[in-house]
Parts: sequence; C-alpha cells; structure tokens
Amino acid sequence: MDERIIGIIVDSFGKILLPGLTMTIPLTVISFAIAMVIATAVAMVQFSNIRVLKQICRFYIWVIRGTPLLVQLYVVFFGLPSVGIVINPFPCAVLVFAINEGAYCAETMRSALESVPAGQMEAGYCVGMSYLQIMRRIVLPQALRTAFPPLSNSLIAMTKDTSLAANITVLEMFMATQRIVARTYEPLVLYIEVGLIYLLFCTVLTKLQSMGERRLNKYGRQKG
Repeated sequence: MDERIIGIIVDSFGKILLPGLTMTIPLTVISFAIAMVIATAVAMVQFSNIRVLKQICRFYIWVIRGTPLLVQLYVVFFGLPSVGIVINPFPCAVLVFAINEGAYCAETMRSALESVPAGQMEAGYCVGMSYLQIMRRIVLPQALRTAFPPLSNSLIAMTKDTSLAANITVLEMFMATQRIVARTYEPLVLYIEVGLIYLLFCTVLTKLQSMGERRLNKYGRQKG
C-alpha cells in the first residue's frame, strides 16, 4: 500500500467518523425511539383485540413490511412535494425510518406480549388492578425482557440501514464517503473504511446488547 493510499485513509477517517457521530447515531437513536413508541402502541392494540383498530394496524404492518425502505424514502422525500408536502432531509429520514422500523418491532412486541401467560392477566384482575395497570406493571415488563434481544438486533440493523439516507441527501457517513471517493477516485479503500466504521458502531451496540441481556436476566431471577 503506497503512501498516497495511507494518507487518504488517515485523512478521511475523521471526515467519515464525524458525520457518523453527528448524523448517523442521532438519526438511529431518534428514529428507533419513535419506532418503539409506534411498535408498543400497535402491539397493544393487536393484543387488546380491538377489531377495527386491529385491522388498521395489520394493514399498516402489511404495507410497510411489504415495500422496500428505499422506495418509502423516495415516496416521502421526492413524491410528496408533488402534492405540496415538503419535508427536509433529516426529518424525512427520521419519519420514514421510524415508521418502517415500527412495523417490524410491532410484530416483535406483539409476539412478546402473547408469550406472557394469560393467568397473569387474570391474577391482576383478581387483586383489583385495572387493565392499564396490569399492562404497565405485569405484562409489559415481562414482554420487554422477551423482546429485548430481537429489538436489539433491529437497532443494529437500523444503524446499517441509515446509509440509505444518503439517497435523500442526508449527510451521514456513507454520503460523506461518496464525496471523498468522488474527489480521490479510491472507492475500494474508502468503502472498506466506512464499512469498518459501521462495524465498529455495531460492535459497540452488540456489547451493549449483551450487557442489557445479562442485567435483564439477573433482574428476572431476582423477581422470580
């Protein structure tokens, strides 16, 4: 590897990492937080078996999971302006990622809620708790422990998927790399470099996932 390539790698590292810290991570965190609110609400509606609302939720999940994320980004960012709705790139990315991830996480949460024994609900009613109290104090804590690993995997996947935001001009890591490639004409080393930075971010999240699972398991044993 010649000195020019080494110089490009060293010089570009900070220029790629900075958008990762200031754009990729905030985009991931904000989008996933909103997605979890959507997912919990949708899962609880399905779990409660409210017929009309349940059908709306199933339609939402069907449409979102059945269409590509990139198409959804293009529809919102490039398509909506034709009907007078203009959304800036970053809010648009947050909106689309949250709605998309919310559909997948809703199914994770629904299955986790359904895994809680029905007797837990009956026991709650027997001691005079309301439905919302049972959900908040009994069902949701147990469901979240079950859902934590797959939800963590969804967060890691979303971190990588944020690279698609470059297609709607969000200046995150991948777009920053594309600009450096256009200037240096060294796509191989630069795309490998950004891939390694994504790997670094996901490795940190994987470690946090392991720590979280250990704490939840410890908490579950203490409660048991």
